[in-house]
Amino acid sequence: MSGRWVTAVALLMLATACGQDTENMNTETPETAAAGTESMHYPVARRSDHSDDYFGTEVPDPYRWMEDLDSPEVANWVTAQNAIARPYLESLPEREQIRERAETLWSYKSWGVPMKRGGRYFFEVSDGVANHPVLYVAKDLGGEAEIAIDPNGFSEDGTIAMASFAVSPDGRKIAYARSDGGTDWITIHVRDLTTGQDLDEVLRDAKFGGGISWLADSAGFVYNRYPLDENGRADDGQQARVFYHRVGDPQTRDVLVYAVTDHPRRQPSGEVTEDGAYLLLTITEGYFENGVYYMDLRQPERPVVRLIDLWDGRYEFLGSNGQRFYFKTNAGAPNGRVIAIDLDRPTPDQWRVVVPEKETPIYAASLGADHVVLHYLTDAHSTVNLVRLDGTPDGEIALPGLGTVYGINAIKPSSGDEDKLSSRLGDEEIFFGFTSYVDPASTYRFEMSRRAVEPLEAAATPFDGEAYLTRQVFYASKDGTRIPMFLTHRKDLEPDGQQPTLLYGYGGFNQALTPGYSSRWAIWLEMGGILAIPNLRGGGEYGKRWHEAGTKLQKQNVFDDFIAAAEWLIDEGYTRPDKLAIFGGSNGGLLVAACMLQRPELFGAVVPAVGVLDMLRYHTASANARMWATDYGTSENEDEFRAQYAYSPLHNVVPETCYPPTLVQTGDHDDRVVSWHSFKFGAELQQAQSCANPVVVRIETRGGHGAGKPKWMRIEEEADRFAFVRQALGMSR
Repeated sequence: MSGRWVTAVALLMLATACGQDTENMNTETPETAAAGTESMHYPVARRSDHSDDYFGTEVPDPYRWMEDLDSPEVANWVTAQNAIARPYLESLPEREQIRERAETLWSYKSWGVPMKRGGRYFFEVSDGVANHPVLYVAKDLGGEAEIAIDPNGFSEDGTIAMASFAVSPDGRKIAYARSDGGTDWITIHVRDLTTGQDLDEVLRDAKFGGGISWLADSAGFVYNRYPLDENGRADDGQQARVFYHRVGDPQTRDVLVYAVTDHPRRQPSGEVTEDGAYLLLTITEGYFENGVYYMDLRQPERPVVRLIDLWDGRYEFLGSNGQRFYFKTNAGAPNGRVIAIDLDRPTPDQWRVVVPEKETPIYAASLGADHVVLHYLTDAHSTVNLVRLDGTPDGEIALPGLGTVYGINAIKPSSGDEDKLSSRLGDEEIFFGFTSYVDPASTYRFEMSRRAVEPLEAAATPFDGEAYLTRQVFYASKDGTRIPMFLTHRKDLEPDGQQPTLLYGYGGFNQALTPGYSSRWAIWLEMGGILAIPNLRGGGEYGKRWHEAGTKLQKQNVFDDFIAAAEWLIDEGYTRPDKLAIFGGSNGGLLVAACMLQRPELFGAVVPAVGVLDMLRYHTASANARMWATDYGTSENEDEFRAQYAYSPLHNVVPETCYPPTLVQTGDHDDRVVSWHSFKFGAELQQAQSCANPVVVRIETRGGHGAGKPKWMRIEEEADRFAFVRQALGMSR
């Protein structure tokens, strides 16, 4: 039977042919079927005869035309897909109840981690009602606060968001970035906090957060900007450059500070040291290695000095103490260490190890309160240690429980000798956030003088976290590697092999999946589901080696780890295939799509969101996308092409195969993982589907990759997602 038709009449017959359990299948008549119509007719996507030759292998690409996102043909296809997806999703049983509960679960007040500039505190607050958090400024925490920037006034529908902000050293001005409709392209604005008004200048041609960093005099800042193409439009296919903008000047007068001219793919970004003496230039090419240059801003000529140009690992600048620079690095230390470099003795043989490598990886570090604040991951949960700048261990910060620390903000060290800094410890404070799967993100303050942790602001949600528990288990992957996994469920759960289970993963780019509260997970847990989150190779849970073990020619390890997690949940009696849903976004969208194609019989529902799904051409979208080659490799290299071709979701869809119910989610403004990935994959999967399981392509026409998405849009997205999963797993019956 053609995959273009899904009928309620054929549902039962085809489910049996696909090997699914018919006991819990929906046997409603066409008049009462969840789709709300007698049939679902997938839009016909034109298949061209386009193909490419990769090292003697001819690879068809029939949907190459979809890469022209501005074409009328693509626009018509998007409209046709949404004309099916929207009615289907909105008519699913309990979808409206899920949406209403999601709105309630999102409606709680929460606070961001404070920072201090110009003697005042700046912090974001979400009131649980508005689409975006509001930035406040206060002289004292707990005292009267004033609104600095309210992004909710940028647009009526909330689709214009504040992507980033940077407060001037004197605390009187804020440079902030706006993102419209989910795009990574931004405009940079400057607000005068004395008047509360934006100044006239608007800076364009920048992406992401813009890399904004103020100079010490608060008169201007450096930022990243892309060059223009022949049509006068910003071109992110070229390398970004670092510019200086003086407040009050038009952008045309901005000064080029630095551009990479000796390498075609390296990208620079600038950061001014806390004392304003130096401009650090971090030069990146992917995620494994980088260089660090600097300019002495006190010198008239300001020559660029190549401080670190070894390209033997990652060097993350933590801060400076006079002319002594501190870095977290994995060069020569896969689990990370902290080094100090004196600019008078900058050669590697003169570098001093402040914090040596340990068995436990350093996930993040910062400099403040005259200490190195070290965020370690111990089996994917947080511990925080303090080390003095001379390398002396100085205890740890006691955390509220098993969970995740984030957003550590500490007062930076002042210039001077390290042995003179300890006398000022009594005046220092460190702020951080903490969360777990059942505890919402709350803000804490650590006072150095008393060595005490106290809650600054605690979020209170409508979710009853006391009814649930999280525990960590370990299982063996295909090659025997020991993989950790967090399981969260009701305390009174007695596994009987029938529990609906949501398996979520990422496995890439050195990102660790550590315990964290989300209203998304609260929705699922309240529905009675088990939440399972494994820590796959490719992530940052166990340092550099763990990351590298899930990249390039070893990317299949990530999929093996995820599939092994599914098998463990089934073998241990928690769930069964038709009760098991898998979900992931971005690199996680690649993960779940690849695993579904390799083991379609193992899953009851699949949700790849904003996924990287065409592995042979992902790098052609932008210079930013090409940077992912450190994890993925590129099809320009034969061995990497062979590895990619073996798992690339677009290229491994098998015609006339029964795939699980699949909801492909993307946004047509996504310029990070461009939406043609999902368009091509969705069209190919709809064409191949041989049974009644739906393949729904949901396209948000005012959304992007995810950052800055308004609250209402997130709620609608989650309602669709969980209503779809609930229906697919038979939870509605």
